[in-house]
Amino acid sequence: MFRHALSLAVPVTLIALLAACGKGEPVASPPRPAMVVQPLPAGDAMETYPGEVRARYEPELAFRIGGKISKRLVDAGARVKKDQPLAELDPQDVTLQLEAARAQVSAAQANLELVRAERDRYKTLLARQMISRSQFDTVENQYRSGEARLKQIRAEFNVANNQASYAVLRASQDGVIARRMAEVGQVVAAGQTVFTLAADGEREVSISVPEQGLERFRIGQDVSVELWSQPGKQFPGRIRELSPAADAQSRTFAARVAFTAGDVPAELGQSARVSVRAGGDIPLSVPMSALTAEKDVPYVWVVNPENSTVVRTPVRIARYGQERVSLLEGLKEGDWVVAAGVQMLREGQQVKPVDRDNLPVQLTANQSTTKE
Repeated sequence: MFRHALSLAVPVTLIALLAACGKGEPVASPPRPAMVVQPLPAGDAMETYPGEVRARYEPELAFRIGGKISKRLVDAGARVKKDQPLAELDPQDVTLQLEAARAQVSAAQANLELVRAERDRYKTLLARQMISRSQFDTVENQYRSGEARLKQIRAEFNVANNQASYAVLRASQDGVIARRMAEVGQVVAAGQTVFTLAADGEREVSISVPEQGLERFRIGQDVSVELWSQPGKQFPGRIRELSPAADAQSRTFAARVAFTAGDVPAELGQSARVSVRAGGDIPLSVPMSALTAEKDVPYVWVVNPENSTVVRTPVRIARYGQERVSLLEGLKEGDWVVAAGVQMLREGQQVKPVDRDNLPVQLTANQSTTKE
C-alpha cells in the first residue's frame, strides 16, 4: 500500500512543480560578453604587410666562363670577405688554352727576331747601295708584320691568362652568402648565377604588395617597420623601390622599404611588418572581424551605450585592407562596434562590452573607461 501511495505522490509532485514554474516569470539569459572597439579615422588606420629583412645590395655571383664546377668552398649563410674564393671550375681546358697561347707568343717572338736581323742586314746593304730600295721595303714590311703579329699573340695570351683566373669565383665584396644555386659536378654556363651575396651595409625590408593595394603605394612614401624580434618598437622607413610588373605566380608587386633611422638592429632573414597609413577620403575603418553580411548587404553590430544592446547597422565598403575594412557610410567616430563573434548576435540582444584584454568597458560617446 505504501508503494502504491508513493507512486501516486511522485506524479502529483511533478505536476505541482510544473504548475509553479508556469506561474512564475521566465528566467532571463545573462548578457553575453562582446569585444568592442571604436572606428578609427582612415588617416590613422594602418595597413600592415609581412616582410623579410634583406640586404640593400644583393649581387648575383657567376663565373665569367663556362665549365664544370670542381670545388665549392662556401655554403649558404657563410660570411665571406672581398676576393675570397667561393668555387672553382675544372681548370684543364683553360690551362691548355693558356699553354697554347704561350707557345704562340714564343713563336711570334722568334719570328720577330728573325725578321729584325734580316731588316738590319738589308739596311746595311742598302747603305752600301748593294740592293734596291724596293728590296729593303719588302724586308721592312716583314719586320712590321712580325711586330704586329707579336702584339696580337700577346693580347690573346692575356685573354687566355684572364680566363684561367676566371676559373675561380671570388666574392665581389664583404657579406654573407644568401643563396647557393649550383653544386660540385654541375656544368654551368658563363653568367649563370652560382651564389647570391648579401653585401654588408644597409638593410631593407622586402614586401609583396597585392594588386588591389598598389594604388596606395608610391616611391618615397613614409612607412613604419616593426621587427618581430622587437615587438612594439616602430622604426621609420620609406618605400625605396616598387616593381612596375607583378610576379607571374603570386600576382603581387615587389617593394623594398629602406630604414630612415641611423642604426637599426635588423639582421638578414628576420621577419618584419611594414605598416602603411591608409590615406584618401575614406572617413572610418573597422577590423575585418567586425564585418558580416546578409544577402550581400554588409553590416556591423553597433552597441547602444544606454542599454548595451546591439543594433544592426548597414555600411558601405570602400576597400579591404590586410586587417581592416575602410567604410564610406554607416558609422560615426563615437560609435562602439562589436569586433568578434558577430555571427552569434541578434537584433536588440544585450551584451557585456569588454576590451581586448577581456576587461569590462564603460561605454561613453567618445571614450572608454576600463575597470581594473
